[in-house]
Amino acid sequence: MSVKAKQYKVLFAGGGTGGHLFPAIAVAEQIKELKPDTEILFVGTKSKIEGKIVPKLGYKFKSIWIKGFSRKFNFENLLFPLKLFVSVIQSVIINMKFQPKVAIGSGGYVSGPAIFGSFVMGAKIILLEQNSYPGITTRLLERYADEVHISFEDSKKYLRKKEKTILTGNPVRKNLGTENKIKALEKFGLSSESKTLLVLGGSLGAASINKAVANNISKLEQAGIQIIWQTGANYFAEHKMYSSKSVKVYEFIDDMNAAYSACDLLLARAGATTIAEILVLGVPSILVPSPNVAENHQYNNAKSLSDKNAAVLLKDDELNSELSEYVITIIDSEDKLNELKNNAVKLAKPDAAKSIAINALKYMEAV
Repeated sequence: MSVKAKQYKVLFAGGGTGGHLFPAIAVAEQIKELKPDTEILFVGTKSKIEGKIVPKLGYKFKSIWIKGFSRKFNFENLLFPLKLFVSVIQSVIINMKFQPKVAIGSGGYVSGPAIFGSFVMGAKIILLEQNSYPGITTRLLERYADEVHISFEDSKKYLRKKEKTILTGNPVRKNLGTENKIKALEKFGLSSESKTLLVLGGSLGAASINKAVANNISKLEQAGIQIIWQTGANYFAEHKMYSSKSVKVYEFIDDMNAAYSACDLLLARAGATTIAEILVLGVPSILVPSPNVAENHQYNNAKSLSDKNAAVLLKDDELNSELSEYVITIIDSEDKLNELKNNAVKLAKPDAAKSIAINALKYMEAV
């Protein structure tokens, strides 16, 4: 009599932004590397980033109807209770059909109904929290979780189930790395004789960062600083005119490994994914928290690093007036750059994705 092979099935739920999606993908990659026959299903919404990225990567994808609750009143808020109810029903049905042994929620409103559906069907629950101040979805779901993996030590004080909380770090994808700096600079057509500032505002862009760079660009160029500038899709048309021999303006940078390798200093928002990457790679940075995010979590992210001298925090309302002074002072000081780099690396958790994947597989082995 033959023994039926153990089935390894993991459901991932999370998205809305890359900050919630890419950590989940990083863990999925590690699970597939450790146990290639694992069946993986992502649950998300069709209209958000996960609906575009996940199918391209070859993972199964199911969508539910949920949409976030807007902080400003609009008609769709009136539909929120109905959408939530329908999404919970959809999630339970998806889980009944897929029967995951483990469900991993990486945040965003979509993970709420999907992970609750997994809990109802008896799956082990693992939550990933990327931000210093945990999102509302994590705080609501932690009662159902077997493990909550956090990226910042500060997160523990906001969570009730301390015994389930593990400081693992924010998972980054395994293709993240660095390359030879001179070759990286050559890819951007820049010189190895000058210092280089990398400017990131996310895939869509950050209006205040772009405006401040534009207003300070002559001072930066006069100081001999080269710039690799990702404006984002929303702002490229109005800023591409600044492109020159020493300023390279892009709508979006595909080769982020080369961009990180080429720069001496990074100017960026304080999103969780960006922070995880700069810690792993040891990139000196000036972080400008977005004032337009839920619960001001980017400020808490940046402060967690600046308190440990692993990054410099610059407030959004000070950006335009202080940018050139901050950049020039830091980029001209090898001691400061090395200090930021070394302290960042100390906080890095490069094996976060693998650690979470191993724990998920242990739960499946036990079933």
